[in-house]
Parts: sequence; C-alpha cells; structure tokens
Amino acid sequence: MKEDNLIIPDEIISNKIYLIRNQKVMLDRDLADLYQVETKVLKQAVKRNLNRFPEDFMFQLTKKEFENLRSQFVTSSWGGTRYLPSVFTEQGVAMLSSVLKSDRAIAVNIKIIRIFTKMRDLLTDNLSLQLEIEDIKKKMNNHDKNIELVFSYLDELVEKKEDEKARTKIGYKKD
Repeated sequence: MKEDNLIIPDEIISNKIYLIRNQKVMLDRDLADLYQVETKVLKQAVKRNLNRFPEDFMFQLTKKEFENLRSQFVTSSWGGTRYLPSVFTEQGVAMLSSVLKSDRAIAVNIKIIRIFTKMRDLLTDNLSLQLEIEDIKKKMNNHDKNIELVFSYLDELVEKKEDEKARTKIGYKKD
C-alpha cells in the first residue's frame, strides 16, 4: 500500500493525540484502530520487542489518568477494559513502524509523525508569537512611562505659567 493511497484525514489523527504527563501521546487502541489491527495484536508486538520501548517512548496509564481520560468522552466505548491502556509518544509511534511491518502500519506511522511535527511547529510558532507580543508590551510600557513623563513635564510647565500669572508685577504701568 503506497502512502498516497492512505486516506485518513489529519483531523482524525490529531483528535487522537492527547496531552498526558505533559507529553503528546496516542492510545494503543487508537493506534491499533488506525493500523487496522486488534489492540491485543499491537500489544503483543510491543511485548515481543519491549527493549525498543523505554518509558519515554511508551508508558501505561495510571488508573486516575485513565478515569480522567474516560471522563473526557461523552459516550464511552471503552467497554469492560481489563487492562489499563498504554500510550505512545511521538518516538514510540515511530518505533512501532519497526515492530509492525505492514505497508499500512508504515504509511499510517509516516502520516502520524508528520502530524506530530505540524503540531510541534504550530506550538513553536505560537510561542514565538507570544514572545513577540510580550516584547511589544514591554516596549509599550516603556513608551507609556515616557509619555507619562512628557505629560508630567507639560503639567509642570502649565503650573509655572499659572504661578507667573498669579504674581503681581513690579514696575510701571503704561496707560
């Protein structure tokens, strides 16, 4: 199967990426669904190659994380899950392509990695924009202080003029 023949909208994949433990991850069952294999087949393949999946590539959800994740779904299709799901980071998803060698798995992995990259680029662009806005705010604060200083000087000048008018003039008056 060529990658071009793979028709999975980006939104479907990006909606299956979650932020857990401050990492973007995908659930084993979602990946299995995308690869069109049973979750247990995916887990068996990973189990046979466990040394390829260190903790920063794949980890098992805690019961609390799983409950929080389930509560995000209005209708639960989790059924009677016996085991807590495993999740895969971007590196873990990339490693799956060496474990699941079907053409579909390879094509899906390429697409997923591209989406992870797009998300990272968007976050980087967003961070750059936020930093730029903060820089502008700082400059504006400095400008605001300078403008306040100018108005303060103008107020002083106006007060001086008023003080000068209030003084009685000494000298001769011309009629």
